[in-house]
Amino acid sequence: MIGAFEAILVVVSLLLIVLVLLHKGKGGGLSDLFGGGIGSSLGGSSVAERNLDRITVVLALLWAASIVGLGLLLKWA
Repeated sequence: MIGAFEAILVVVSLLLIVLVLLHKGKGGGLSDLFGGGIGSSLGGSSVAERNLDRITVVLALLWAASIVGLGLLLKWA
């Protein structure tokens, strides 16, 4: 069970790193490399940016839950 939580934590951590790097920063960020800067000058949030935000929040919550779950498992083991 501990191994499963560790595996989930590693995968979610790597996905979070990628998603955070894809977000647009003040200078455009890495999202410009994949065409993210094309529609950003029009103002407002595009559907892709909102979906990226939602996926990042869900993964962050999953990451936090796996940290807590792993901590509880290690405390009781």
